[in-house]
Amino acid sequence: MNNGALVRLIDVHKVYRTGEMEVPAVRGVSLEIKRGEFVALMGASGSGKSTLMNILGCLDRPSSGSYFLDEANVSELDRDQLAEIRNRKIGFVFQNFNLLPRTSARENAELPLIYSAQRLSHAQLRERADRVLASVGLAGREDHHPSQLSGGQQQRVAVARALINEPEILLADEPTGNLDSRTSVEIMAIFQQLNEHGITIVMVTHEQDIAAYAQRNVMMRDGMILDDHAVSQRVNAASQFQK
Repeated sequence: MNNGALVRLIDVHKVYRTGEMEVPAVRGVSLEIKRGEFVALMGASGSGKSTLMNILGCLDRPSSGSYFLDEANVSELDRDQLAEIRNRKIGFVFQNFNLLPRTSARENAELPLIYSAQRLSHAQLRERADRVLASVGLAGREDHHPSQLSGGQQQRVAVARALINEPEILLADEPTGNLDSRTSVEIMAIFQQLNEHGITIVMVTHEQDIAAYAQRNVMMRDGMILDDHAVSQRVNAASQFQK
């Protein structure tokens, strides 16, 4: 048995080919992430962390090696099957929010459900979107457009959108990269709260102080895992508001 691992990477390699050149981006990574863990994936630009995140998110497939998500070997699935797994099991949060500018917070949050197999009614869609928006502190802002929201509020909409399909794993790529330090703490407080409710989170960051909110830090360099350790002095985001 794999002791409750939600994610298992076994000797994963990713090579990009440009003409005659081969560029190894990930080189022999093996990694297990248990259900309910909060992991920060760290490393400088070019360390392979974003490529690894794309593989975890089923946006890219390994050149060799295996990736098991929730016991399924996703490295063997075709594009349609990968798209279904992405929609059903994975939530994405990006650095630049990726919201549709001309639609409301509610409509942005609803988007993944519109493409899902669940076929909800308009009222069900609205009810679920309003619920996830409330869960990230945006009750009363459902009809606001991104231009009417602060950066932190826009990222909350993006988190709500990532949660609407009730994913098993949340992947966050530099989620505080465009935010000031106080707003970053607010977003990390939401992530810690979600994690306490059982959501597995993998977050790419190059900032040590942001990685300190996770339970575990995995450091990459040159496409390989350099270090993997539990965070001994984990920062509690909620306690920072009392300061």
